[in-house]
Amino acid sequence: MAYPNIYSICRKHYGKTVRITCLDGRVHSGRITRVTREHVWIRPIGGFGGFGYGFYGGYGYGIPIALAAIGGFALATAFLW
Repeated sequence: MAYPNIYSICRKHYGKTVRITCLDGRVHSGRITRVTREHVWIRPIGGFGGFGYGFYGGYGYGIPIALAAIGGFALATAFLW
């Protein structure tokens, strides 16, 4: 995926639950809470795969993921039907 496409896709789906696959194979699932030109932040949602980080604690924007590291993007609703 091209970098400008990833940024616009993340902006378009702000506030929605997504599944992001990084180039190194890691999968992150959660709600997009912030998007900048360098990162997308997602708040993990339990019971749905991905990583649940204990240090998150409900504060801030969530887990930052570098846009350059994103290899795949999907709306989570496609996996929950």
